[in-house]
Amino acid sequence: MKIQRIWAMPNKWTFTIKPIKELLVEEVTPGDWIDPYAGENGALYADYTNDLAKDGIDAMDFIKGFGDNFADGVLLDPPYSLRQVSEHYKKAGIKCTGWHTNAGYNSKLKNEVARIIKPGGKVICFGWNSMGLGKNRGFEITRILLVPHGGSKNDTIVTVETKTLF
Repeated sequence: MKIQRIWAMPNKWTFTIKPIKELLVEEVTPGDWIDPYAGENGALYADYTNDLAKDGIDAMDFIKGFGDNFADGVLLDPPYSLRQVSEHYKKAGIKCTGWHTNAGYNSKLKNEVARIIKPGGKVICFGWNSMGLGKNRGFEITRILLVPHGGSKNDTIVTVETKTLF
């Protein structure tokens, strides 16, 4: 497993942060990539993108639209906190319910992501923790990138996981 720690300025557009951009260039391989939380830069790395603010489609509903073992990779860059979830829904003009801010939502979303990834495919997760999809869903972490931003800012933590064959 490769572990790196590279300081960079924060940016609300995660994929523009230099060490993260470099990781994406290295890790996103040819094939069908999906970004259920795409923002301004999602289409640079994924073939299938969803932006709640533009498309009005919840990430869970978007992911459920893909068949089993469809994707070569998924970029999973959701809002990092419950407050951010609420803000994103409000900005999109969609009612944020207790379901969207419930831990069960993230767990079920990760189950759906695991379902659509081909064996050998990758999931690249972004957030304030290194949970990723995990071994229980058939994934093995191959790379971790810690991006500290200094001061009172939380690090951005990136995990790259590969779906293993059971």
